[in-house]
Amino acid sequence: MYEDKVEGRNSVLELLNSKRDVNKIYIQKGEKHGGIFKIISLAKDKGIIVVEVEKNKLDLMSETHNHQGVIAVVPPFNYVELDDILNVAKERNEPPFIILLDNIEDPHNFGAIIRSAEAGGIKNIIIPKDRSIGVTETVMKTSSGALSHVNIIMVNNLVNAINELKSSGYFIYGAEADGKDYHSISYADKTALVIGSEGKGLSNLVKKSCDVIISIPMNGQINSLNASVAAGILLFSIGDNNGI
Repeated sequence: MYEDKVEGRNSVLELLNSKRDVNKIYIQKGEKHGGIFKIISLAKDKGIIVVEVEKNKLDLMSETHNHQGVIAVVPPFNYVELDDILNVAKERNEPPFIILLDNIEDPHNFGAIIRSAEAGGIKNIIIPKDRSIGVTETVMKTSSGALSHVNIIMVNNLVNAINELKSSGYFIYGAEADGKDYHSISYADKTALVIGSEGKGLSNLVKKSCDVIISIPMNGQINSLNASVAAGILLFSIGDNNGI
């Protein structure tokens, strides 16, 4: 009914500061101070319609149940093609670091990974069409606005995407419990990092397609990390190694 939505004050502010289109913004009646005032001002500057509604209207629209008095309605999310991001990265001389997600089904994990990637200067995340969460309202909310600054590439087959990256000179590192200590690796200039879910890890074909399997040493009784935590540790470590 409302197409795609972005909820929450920080997320909507980030959205308005990005280049993404916004159809309309709904704000709660009586909420015109602080972050909401900034949102109204930015929206008017951009010619975006702002509609005041009762709180129960926003409650009905909300998926996150934490709209904070504002919901932006946007066109359906625009996924990017793999060929496009490879060409653009080369033209803009952007850091050649790509993240691939395998079997990530939790929207909170996905949103947190997007947030960490953007904070680390990584522009491109690849996800498979099947057996993976896409961009949902919860993902948008959890990313805290970072989604507006990161490309999400949805592919039909993750293994084929890996092979295409290899053809473009990328070295593929898969994160799994039985790999080499990530500290001990000298990372390639063109790096792609594959993160699997904490429950299933990497699928067999994806794992076999990786050039090297890397791991985060565990010193406690728990032998695995949340996928978004593992992704954050690895992407910042590899990014520092590659000068990102």
